[in-house]
Amino acid sequence: MRIYKIYTLFLVAILSLNAVAQGITQINNSIKTIDDIQVGADRTQDYLPLLKNKSVAIVANQSSNIKNTHLVDSLVALGVNVKKVFCPEHGFRGLVDAGKKVKTYKDVKTGLPIISLYGKNKKPAALDLKDVDVIIFDIQDVGVRFYTYLSTLHYVMEACAENNKTLIVLDRPNPNGYYIDGPVMEDAYKSFLGLHPVPIVYGLTIGEYAQMINGEAWLTGGLKCNLKVIVLNNYTHSDFYELPVRPSPNLPNMASVYLYPSLGLFEGTIVSVGRGTDLPFQIIGHPTLQKTNYTFTPKPKGGAMEPKYNAQVCNGYNLFNFGTEYMKNTKKIYLYWLINTYKNTPDNTSFFDENFNYHAGNATLQKQIKENIDEEAIRKSWQPRLDKFKTIRKKYLLYKDFE
Repeated sequence: MRIYKIYTLFLVAILSLNAVAQGITQINNSIKTIDDIQVGADRTQDYLPLLKNKSVAIVANQSSNIKNTHLVDSLVALGVNVKKVFCPEHGFRGLVDAGKKVKTYKDVKTGLPIISLYGKNKKPAALDLKDVDVIIFDIQDVGVRFYTYLSTLHYVMEACAENNKTLIVLDRPNPNGYYIDGPVMEDAYKSFLGLHPVPIVYGLTIGEYAQMINGEAWLTGGLKCNLKVIVLNNYTHSDFYELPVRPSPNLPNMASVYLYPSLGLFEGTIVSVGRGTDLPFQIIGHPTLQKTNYTFTPKPKGGAMEPKYNAQVCNGYNLFNFGTEYMKNTKKIYLYWLINTYKNTPDNTSFFDENFNYHAGNATLQKQIKENIDEEAIRKSWQPRLDKFKTIRKKYLLYKDFE
């Protein structure tokens, strides 16, 4: 994916100084593209034999491609008996606003029924699977717990286990797969924003994650899914992977993908993350923020037709340069922006909303920020559960780990 250079936008100096102060170190990771890594969907020789004489359903969206051809179109052309398509949040073509209902309809090109797995119907029903033998899951993840495609994976696995269907996961690289960080989710905060006791950034591909769901018996009743992962070729967890297609409407480039683990926490606050602008998840702001050097005005646009603070001037920060120049050279979520935006909001009594704890995965982080606990102390509080998770994670790695 081409990252658009926006030369007129500069990172506020204090943020850069803070990054240096927090000890960013250079990481010698290689940068790879879709031309360097063979994704699971492209390894047709490994999974087409599994589809012979089978009725197939596909869980897919706009990221489900084989060399610029949609997986669904490709398999239909190859004569695979595709019965239907299930789609996650944002829809089959990835154009639906975050949180909006995705409608069930027929695909114009193939005539296949497109069944939504977002809204009330998060799991394929037994009736949906009655005429299906195998389900293929091929969706680009971004490696962040509250990115809802993980929850879709969970419910698809559960439906397969309950109805004795085989699930084939076509693996794709994790663009944030080179580190692990954040609070591990507590059971009290399970929701569609996170169903498992994992940190915000968990360092696994979608195929590895599926193996962990099975292996840790996280499906209801400890059910096990009949799972087959079609692995990647020429990928390690030390690689930076440039996404060829935006994974969702408001992650348009790699800067937004790298910043998403840190800025996604603002989704549970009064702060705008730039939905309704050309820089979603690259800018933050609020109409009442003080001591800022950047402004933006959200307006309706594809993927954000009802943006927060529509037509209102927001004062804030542009973090595009930080996302492109610094985030790849660190292995952590930045709480600096969240903590200091909270402090610089004149009336912050309602700064956090009811969704924040579900994004954080606990009630502790909000409490720590309100009590003015410094970032390093907050980070140390995560460590015991992070260490436990890292031990669990190692059991499910399919690729060489980062150092």
